[in-house]
Amino acid sequence: MSIKCAFLFPGQGSQAVGMGEDFYKNSETAQKLLQEAESKTGIDFKELLFTQNDKLSLTEYTQPAILLVSMMAHKLFQEAMPLTPIYALGHSLGELSALSAVDALEASDAVALVHTRGKLMSDACKAQDVGMLVSLGLDDETVEKLCQDARDAGSQVWAVNYNSDGQIVIAGMKDDLVALEPILKEAGARRAMLLNMSVASHCPLLQSAQEPFKAELEKVIKEPFTAPVISNVTAKPYNSAAEALTLLPEQLVKPVLYKQSIQAIDNEVDCYIEFGHGNVLKGLNKKLTKKPHFNISNMDTLEKTIEALKEL
Repeated sequence: MSIKCAFLFPGQGSQAVGMGEDFYKNSETAQKLLQEAESKTGIDFKELLFTQNDKLSLTEYTQPAILLVSMMAHKLFQEAMPLTPIYALGHSLGELSALSAVDALEASDAVALVHTRGKLMSDACKAQDVGMLVSLGLDDETVEKLCQDARDAGSQVWAVNYNSDGQIVIAGMKDDLVALEPILKEAGARRAMLLNMSVASHCPLLQSAQEPFKAELEKVIKEPFTAPVISNVTAKPYNSAAEALTLLPEQLVKPVLYKQSIQAIDNEVDCYIEFGHGNVLKGLNKKLTKKPHFNISNMDTLEKTIEALKEL
């Protein structure tokens, strides 16, 4: 098949109880992936994914849960329609899912790695009252200047997720974020709202997590990549373990350039396929591209995506 696809993988915020259950009930491949992830991590993923629990909202459990379901979706798609993307990319932890999808990480290793990543992020933030805030309706430059002005005045706030035009997430100390809310609204933000997050992702507050995360990544990253991965840090492709070992630890303290990544590759692709629960990235892509966007989150959407791709 000559179709040029980009494979997309979501990050935190896409999780929900019950995600992946349809895959698990209907596929031996999904069952095997879950069992391998349980063996590698000691996490009871059936309980974590399929029952009401408090752990799913904790980043050290959210991250492996999301990655595992993304890998179920990807593996089942590849079994039904083997297709090599021209690029793979993800939002934050989704970049680790993308690496697994291009064979740079074994799926079970990737699940264990993001479990560790989540613990390191949580540990870096646990002694501090941190958070994240979404700003809607302001351009990048305005948000960046307001954050810089706040830092110049002694606050700790950074623009960290460039999701789409007018949607930027800011991370930092919670009191500083609360103080920034009215400033953003006065500048013209339609909305400025604290998110339900216990960590401050992609900012200097996570520096202590970088080296231990790199040490764990070094144990499991491998080559060759079957397709290049777009870096959250640079919005540019990479395809070597050496580059991953530089870029992934840096990603912990640098902004996620999701919007810029889509803009950089849009002219080269025919469509986007999002693997994992929900359609968070589809919502962002509506503002970024006119190319078709498919999501595979259960057996029904898997079948519909395959049929739609045959028509392209």
